[in-house]
Parts: sequence; structure tokens; C-alpha cells
Amino acid sequence: MTWTNPLTLLRHGWTRHRDVDRPVRTVVSNLPFEDLKKREQPNRRYEGNAIRTNKYRLWSFIPMNLFEQFHRMANVYFVGLAILNFVPVVNAFQPEVALIPICVILALTAVKDAWEDFRRYQTDQKLNNMPCFIFSRKQMCFVERRWKDVRVGDFVRVLSNQIIPADILLLHTSDPNGVSHIETANLDGETNLKQRKVVPGFSAPGEAFQPQAFDSAVVCENPNNNLNLFKGYLTRDQIHVKQQRAQVQAQQDREEDEHGCPLLRGSSIFHVSRRSPGYGHAIWLETFTSMPSYVVPDTNGNYTPSVLAGFYMFFTMIILLQVMIPVSLYVSIELVKIGQIFFITHDLELYDEELDSRVQCRALNITEDLGQIQYVFSDKTGTLTENKMVFRRCSVMGTEYSHEENAARLTVVSGANEEEEVTIYQQTKLPPLFPLEELQDIHAGDKNRANTQAAAANRRRSKVAAGAQSDMAFSSPLETVVVPDRKLMQEAEGGRDGPYLDFFLALAICNTVLVSSSTAQRQRVKGRRNSSSPGGSFHEMQQWFRKSSVGRLFTSVRRGDALSDPFSIDEDRPASGREVKSAQRGSEELCYEAHSPDEAALVHAAKAYGFTLLERSPRHVTVKLPGEALLRFEVLDVLTFDPTRRRMSIIVRHPRTNQIVMYTKGADSAVMERLGSVFSDVTRADSEAKQLAVKTQKDLDMYARNGLRTLCFAKKVIGEQEFRAWSALRREALSAMEEREERLMETAAFLENGFTLLGATGIEDRLQESVPETIRALRRAGMKVWVLTGDKPETAVNIAYSCKLLEHQDLVFTFSTRRKSVCKARLEDTLGELRRSRLSPGEPVEPSVGLVIDGPTLSMAMSDELLEPFVELCKFCRAVLCCRVTPLQKSAVVELVRRKLGVMTLAVGDGANDVNMIRAADVGVGVSGQEGMQAVMASDFAITRFKHLQRLLLVHGHWCYSRLANMVVYFFYKNVAYVNLLFWYQFFCGFSATAMIDYWLMIFFNLFFTSAPPIMFGIMDKEVSDSTLLRLPELYKRGQHSEGYRRSTFWMAILDAFYQSLACFFIPYWTYGGSDVGIFAFGTPMNTASLFTIILHLAIEIKSWTAVHWVIMIGSVLVYFVVTLAYSAICISCNPPSDPYWIMQKQMADPVFYLVCILTTTVALLPRYTFHVLRGTLKPSLHLDARRLERLGPSYREQRIREWRGLRDTCVPPSVRSREHGSSPCPRA
Repeated sequence: MTWTNPLTLLRHGWTRHRDVDRPVRTVVSNLPFEDLKKREQPNRRYEGNAIRTNKYRLWSFIPMNLFEQFHRMANVYFVGLAILNFVPVVNAFQPEVALIPICVILALTAVKDAWEDFRRYQTDQKLNNMPCFIFSRKQMCFVERRWKDVRVGDFVRVLSNQIIPADILLLHTSDPNGVSHIETANLDGETNLKQRKVVPGFSAPGEAFQPQAFDSAVVCENPNNNLNLFKGYLTRDQIHVKQQRAQVQAQQDREEDEHGCPLLRGSSIFHVSRRSPGYGHAIWLETFTSMPSYVVPDTNGNYTPSVLAGFYMFFTMIILLQVMIPVSLYVSIELVKIGQIFFITHDLELYDEELDSRVQCRALNITEDLGQIQYVFSDKTGTLTENKMVFRRCSVMGTEYSHEENAARLTVVSGANEEEEVTIYQQTKLPPLFPLEELQDIHAGDKNRANTQAAAANRRRSKVAAGAQSDMAFSSPLETVVVPDRKLMQEAEGGRDGPYLDFFLALAICNTVLVSSSTAQRQRVKGRRNSSSPGGSFHEMQQWFRKSSVGRLFTSVRRGDALSDPFSIDEDRPASGREVKSAQRGSEELCYEAHSPDEAALVHAAKAYGFTLLERSPRHVTVKLPGEALLRFEVLDVLTFDPTRRRMSIIVRHPRTNQIVMYTKGADSAVMERLGSVFSDVTRADSEAKQLAVKTQKDLDMYARNGLRTLCFAKKVIGEQEFRAWSALRREALSAMEEREERLMETAAFLENGFTLLGATGIEDRLQESVPETIRALRRAGMKVWVLTGDKPETAVNIAYSCKLLEHQDLVFTFSTRRKSVCKARLEDTLGELRRSRLSPGEPVEPSVGLVIDGPTLSMAMSDELLEPFVELCKFCRAVLCCRVTPLQKSAVVELVRRKLGVMTLAVGDGANDVNMIRAADVGVGVSGQEGMQAVMASDFAITRFKHLQRLLLVHGHWCYSRLANMVVYFFYKNVAYVNLLFWYQFFCGFSATAMIDYWLMIFFNLFFTSAPPIMFGIMDKEVSDSTLLRLPELYKRGQHSEGYRRSTFWMAILDAFYQSLACFFIPYWTYGGSDVGIFAFGTPMNTASLFTIILHLAIEIKSWTAVHWVIMIGSVLVYFVVTLAYSAICISCNPPSDPYWIMQKQMADPVFYLVCILTTTVALLPRYTFHVLRGTLKPSLHLDARRLERLGPSYREQRIREWRGLRDTCVPPSVRSREHGSSPCPRA
């Protein structure tokens, strides 16, 4: 055994940690150093590959968990009281007893934390122990190891369909083109395949890879949270590395501010009630001329001075009256929120049967915030719309083609798609896409073909387990089938060369769509639920379509195989998830893997005209022309799309002309501004290029007014020398480690200019189901709805009116300018007009104000100079539409409104560009749509449809807020009512901190006897039914102004607690006054009457009774009597000199005990019951009116609801309705 200098070990450890601060890391192969010890290897300072997300170790759990729990000041406070009780001069009762409540709370919290951490540990172990193959120089082959054994610098062999929990550099692949296709669903939820290329120039295709011959070093960036890019190069030739991270778990923690009902309002009562006994004890001692005999002197025979005794008594009363602050409130709130989340996630109305997905609650501590939302910020594409892009129209060389036949087909097909669809998968013999256990479930389902519904359900569960909930994307006939326009078809077939050929080539190749073989097939079985003939309705529609004039019109425009029956696609053309069968390469079926629905729609549109994308590799792309000719383009470079440029380009070498051509597509503003001197050159006012641009722009505006998403297409021929010079700059930017993205942006902008316009397309993105009804309900609930989109204003405004964000009677202001002075003047004029309209007495109803603003104007409005006027304008607006905004602007707007207005905000989106907005809001909601799961992974709640937001907020949000607010108020009431029994008794015991109730029973009272009912109350109480809350969204406004927890409500409960404690104390006192009963015999009726009063008080507050309510309420009473009887029977000398032995048994044998309990409970609850009766009769709340409506018959109830809503709309202006606190000047229903 060799001895190692400790200083050497310290130096190695310091070097390892110091490396984290370096901007880059250098990695060499581990193979030459395989025989060396770990501390001598060059890559030793890098962390291993083992994943650890759990917080605790077995040996560190107790100290670390206690350290975290003592971050709560309440826990520190109660531990301090328990320690204080060990001081002899101030202890109130047995020191060990004071530790019980806080120990129980800490233990319960620790058990919960341990269970959660153990589940994380199990997940980590499952992932760390997955097998992998690592190359060994000793054995000269790849040996099986575990992923946690992988070290930086190892060579790993990855097989098909294998999960890769590490960042790896692709050095070799079995594909002859050096391409590997990966799926990043575990990272961002996207199930479409992505191309990753072997490091260029490193290895020749077809050669076997030799790890032992690797002699280069990799210089790359340190690990970071950027999942989309990996920067680095090989030092041999500084070969650029650009790879996608492929780690499985890349979670980013989101710290949430805990929102809840204030807990400090009861502290003032606590301090007053504890301070008074200290003074009272000192004054009481001063009243005696000589020290009473029951005051015990110290060991020296001296008596404690009255002032000092009062000081000691102050701390004793702190210990005795600690029950005033509910120590179990923290745990109770956590249990209530867990119960609320359970009912939210198991709500069948929020279940999406098509995706087999339910709502997800990813944050456990903000359920009450769902009931206080005032501003809703929403994305448009994929959130309000289906994100199913349908090709509708196009404009080529200034000529607009309306595609009327395709519009007629879409009308019929969209109606058919409203029927239920059942997806049936058929496994092929290709390698599996899912893990072994999921494949077993799939095969088991396939064998059981007799029960079709059961088999479909099993396969659907397997699909979701594999993380492919968006497998249906881009595959419906609505998206994949396009009926060509006859005139454009003639131009496309006749134009062998020229602009029409370039336009369709741009549609076919200017994208990132991958072409691959299908791995699974599915066919669609259409039919109505519970129908004896599943396909009957569809076949009837199909027959009608073929017999109609529209069907004959379709038939007349067919051109060989380019057009087919638009309805045969459902029966004859199977598909696989996002992989939509689109062509055939020989006998092999082809599938299109589109990254976005826009690209899929354009590729299918090009295919409809005969321009079929057949093959795509990193170096070539092949397109089949209408005449069966093939064009194989050499791909020179691809400038991918980014939100800043808002366009993408592909640079290819044309096989016919051998020219270098760049095809570009993008937003109209991003392409039109780079058409060279078309608009700037006044000498060419009537030039053909300018006329073409003007006509195309008019068509684009028309598309936008019709609500279509627009794209422009252009081309540019690049000279050889120009491209070589630009390519050198591009390679230099790619190899840069600093400011790489900025340099790449500059090189792209340098080349993307001087375009020749080809045409434009209009793609329809239809609204989701019930979006207008949802937005209307949110507005009626007092929420202000903002829609933030990157679409052009015309498109966004059209969608805004369609989804009822804006209505025709609204007063809508539009802001669109490039000058800050104009923006400032518009803001001042608009604010002046709105102020005058609000102050004008002649206006019977204040108009509903809407605002439309574009991205550049929004940037100016959010500047320091115009910020305050813009925020004031936002206060007037009930709906705001922001167009042409970037992802950063979305988050900035949410943060601005949240910070300046101090309101509760909610953001909802479905894509990666919405993540910043979701994180900036108080509550983030992700829509698991077709753009991946980035938004869901960053959100607090995840839904599958925008319409679910209505029920999530109006029903569950209202319930959660009301339940939690009522439960917290009840907790304080319960503790104040109980602890005041001890306080009143101090007036009769000289403020000596004596208790007439046994200490154990006092502790059990809060921990066991009265703990379950308020928890049940916070989980299951329903003030108003879900159907009524949905029909009357106005009821939601209660939470927006914190009406569930107002000061008046709190103090009313505290006053009631004081009164009830007086009744529970003095009625037994007057009953047993002058008798010889013992101290515990005197306190037992008080304790029992207090229990009945507190339980029945909750019964008065409960709005909806179920069997669970009865079981818990009656069970709490039974537990009290069982425990008390058992304790009285076995406790012979637990609390000398006055022991509770057999006290309860004697009391229950005395009829006076029952009389006192009944009389005390009745007198104590009479004011509370009377208050409820008078309030419900003289001034009923809106929620009480709603509960009365629920008791009416269905037909009469609907009539009264319509009358109520009509009266409120007539009597209350919109601005007043949005600010009201639940009161209404209108007659009640």
C-alpha cells in the first residue's frame, strides 16, 4: 500500500472544484490512462454521470430535515416554548408533555419528506442502473456497464431506441450519411425526430470506428441549462461541434412564493391575553398582607417578590396558552392542498379521452391562487387554436389562387372529424420504439382482439407511458390532404422552369421535414359512440359528397396520382403518430417527420401539386416533379428559423443550372423588407418587381383579415465567390466560443437580402372547441384577458373577434407606430378620452374597452418615459391583444402588469416560446399540445384544452380558495375559543397558570379530537355546485378581492370565539359553584361542551353534507369519549396531586353533566345560528342566492338564471362589474 501526501490530495480536490469556474473544459480519451488510478487520470476533476435528485442521505436525513423545518419560524417558536417549560420557575406542566405537539408535527412532516425523497431515490436508481456499453482497452471491445459508471472521456456505444442519459459527442454512426435521428421527448416533450450529424471531417463513411485510435481532444463549454445547443471543437483541426444534449433528466427547479391566508392577525390577541395574567398575578399577590399558606417558599425559606413572581408567571402563561396559535395549521394546510389536488386531477370533466390525459398539478402550494386570478395572459397558436395547420390559399407571382374546391372539402371533412376517433396501432417487425415492459402491454393488447375497446384502451395507456401523447399531430385528413386549384395545377404542370417551379420547390425543401420509413401503422375507425354501425354516418356523408356537384368538381380536376379521393385517406392510408405516410420510394413507405404543423402543411401542399419530397439527408434533398422526374439538390447550408429573424433559408446547388440558390420563407415583414431596392428605388416606381410585391402584399393583407397565418417565399441566386467568402465567415462564427449566437445572426443577415419574391401562402389554424365560451366566461368572472401572439395584426384581430376576446360593441383602440412621439401623443389622447367618458354623467353604460398593440409600439410604450401612462391605459382595458411580440416581450408584459398593478396573474401557453411568460406569472398553465412539452414542464398546472381553463378556475379555483380561507378562519376560531377557557379560569385561581383540564387531554384536543373535521372541511366543502359556478361566472369575483378572508370575517369569528368560551366556562361554573367537585370534575363538562360547540359550529358553516362529513364529525365525538374514558380508567397517578382517575366515568353517570353540555352548547351557538338566519333573510349574499337557485326545478332554474344575468348586465356597467365586491344594485333572482 502506497502512502499519498495529504497535500497532494488537497491540491487535486482544489483543482477539481476550481475547474468549474473555467469558461471551457478540455476532454481527452480515457483509454490511454485506463490503467492509472482515478486520482491520476486527466479527466478526474469532472463530475461523474450518476444522477442524484434526492436531497437526503440515510445518515443526514434527520439533521438536514430538521434544519429545513426550523426555517419556519412557527416551529422555532414552539420548540422554544417546549424548552422554556423545562425551566422550573416558569414551567406550566410536565416538561415532557410540552414536547409532544411539536414532536408530532415535526415527525409527520419528516415522514412526508422522507417518502417524497425515497420516491426520487427510486427513480434515480432506476435510471443510473440502466445498462450501457463502454469501450475497454484491455478487452478491446465494448463491455456492458451501467450509465452511472460512465465517466467524461469514455467511448459509449448507443443502440437503436436506447435512452441516453448523458451529453455525448457523435463520432460515428451506422448510417452511410453520418446521420443519427434522436427523440428528445424526455427533455422537452417533442416526439418528432431530430437529425444529429457526425462531427464533420472526423471519420469517413463506411469505415469501422476505432476508439483506441482517437488522439484528439474536445474543447467544449461547461455543463449548463441550454438544452438546444452544445458548443465545442476538436483540437486536431478545431473541428466545430454542434450537438443536441441527450440527457434524460434535465429538470430546472422553480421556486414558488407561498401564497396563503395571513397568519399574523391572531398574534395581537395572543400577546394581550398572555401579558394580562402576568400583571394579574403580581397584583393578586399584593392584595395579601401575609403570604398565603399555599405559596411555597424556595429552599432557603424565602418568598419570591410579587413583581418577580408576576414576571415568571408571564412566561408560564405563554407556555399554558400556546394553544392559541395552531401548531398543526401548517400540516393541516398541506394535507388540505394535497386533497384539493387529488380532486382536481381526478375530475372527469378535465380528462381528455383522445389523448388519455388528465390535468396535472405540478405545484402543490398554490391551489388557492386559482381562485384569485385577475389577469389572464394567453398565447394564441396552439393555445386558443388547434395548431392543426390547413393549407387554404396561395399567391404566386402576383396571382391569387383561392382553392375553392379545397375549401369545400374542408367544410365536409371538418364536420366528419367531430365524430369520435379510435386509434388502433399495428406493430411491425421493425425494432421497438418503446421499452420492453411497454411492448409487453402492447402485444398483450394486440392478442386480445375480441374486445376492441379494451385493446384500444391498453394501447392508449402504453402510448402515454412512452411519452408520446402528441402522436396524433399533423396526421388527420384535415391537415394532410389538399385539393389543388385547377388553374394553379395547369401552371405547375406547364412551367418546367421558372417562378412556379421555384415556388413549389421552396414549399418542398425549405423546411426541416425528415423523410423516413414508417415504424407503425394506424388506421382510423370512425363512428359515433354507442352506435351499432360505427362507420355508417361517415359512409353516408361520403356517398352524399360523391353524388353532389362538389364531388363531381373534385373528380374533374384529378391528374393521375396527384389527386385522389379526399375521403379514402381515412380507410386506405395509415399513419404513425406524427409520421404521416406521404409517398412511396419503390415498395418502401415514406413518412414525414415535421417539427411544426406549418412545415407539414406546406410539404403536403407541394405534394398535392406533384412536388413530392422523397429524401432528405444532411448533404442532399430529393424532390419528385409532376412528370416523374427527380431533382437531387446538394445542400450547402441551412439557416434555421429563429424568433429574431423570423425566417429560415436553405442554400442548395441546383442540379439543372448548377447555380447556388437560396430559398427563403418567413413572415411577410421579415421577407418584404429584404427584397433589395424594390420599394426604395423611386426610378423603378412601375417596375414589374414592385408591382409583384404590391399585389402579393394585398393578398397577404386579405389572408390576414380572413384569420389565416401568412408566409412569404423568396429566392436568391448566389455567386460562387460570394458564397465561398460567406462560407468562410460562417465557419469562423460556428467555431467561436464567445458571442457565437450573435456572430451567426450577423452572417445570416448578411446573406439574406436582395431576394426575388416568389409568392405567399395562407394557412388556417382553427380555434379549439369552446374557446369563445371560455373567454366570455372568464370576462364575466371579472378577469381581464390578454392575448400575446407573434402573428401580424390583421390575423390576430380576426381571431380575437372570433374567440370573443373583442366584441363588436367594444371600444377598441389600435396602436401601431414606429415613432415614440406619436405613441406618446396617442397614449395621452386615449387616456383623456377614457377619463372624460368615465366622469361624464350622460353615459348610462360605460363602454367595454379593448386595446390592440403591435410589438414595436409595445416596446416604446414600456419605456421609462411612457410606462406610467401605458399602465394606466391597461387599467381601463378589459381585453388587450398584443401582436408581433417576441417571447421576451411576453414575459416582460406579464411582469409589468404583475409588478405595477399588484394583481394575481395567470399565463397559459403551449410552446417553448411561452416558457418565459409562464414563469413570470403567479400561476403558470401549460397546454400539452403539438409543440412539445416545454410549456408543461415549466408550468404549475397542465391541461390539454384551453376550455379546461374555465372549469379549473371558475370551479376548482373558487372551491380551493373558499375552502382554504374558511378553514384557516375556523382554525383560529377553534383555538381562541378553547384557550380562553383557561384564560377565564385564571381570574378564579389568582392567575397562577393552573388548568382545570388535564394537560394530556388539552394536547389531544387539538391534535386528535378536532383536527380531522377542519381538514375535511377544507377538502370537501362545496359552497356552490360546479354547474352553478359555470353558469354564473360572476360568483368567482369573491376571491379576486379576498372576500373569503377579510378583516371583518376574521374579527367576527374571534368575537364569536370569545362569546362561546364565556358560555362554555360560566354555565358549568354557575352550575357547580358552591359544590365540592374536584378541579378536573369541574373542567370535564367545560371540555366536553367546548368540543360539542366547536364541532357543531363547523356543522353550521358546512354548505354541503356527504357521508364523509357525517362519519368524520360523529367519529371525532366518539374518539373523544373513547380516549377520555380510557385515559380516566388507566391514569391513576398521572398528574398528582389532582389525578383524572375515573373522572369521566363519574360525570357520565350524572344527569347534570348531560344537561350542562346540552344547555351550554345551545347558548353558545345561538348567536351564530341567529346571525346566519338574519343574514340569509335580510341581506343574502350572491352565493346564498345561487344555492337557492339550485333548489329550484331545472326549467324554472334556467329561467331565473337568465333573468339574473340579464338584470346584472343591464344595471351594472362593465367597469363596475369588474370592480364590485360581490354586491349588486340590481334586484336579486
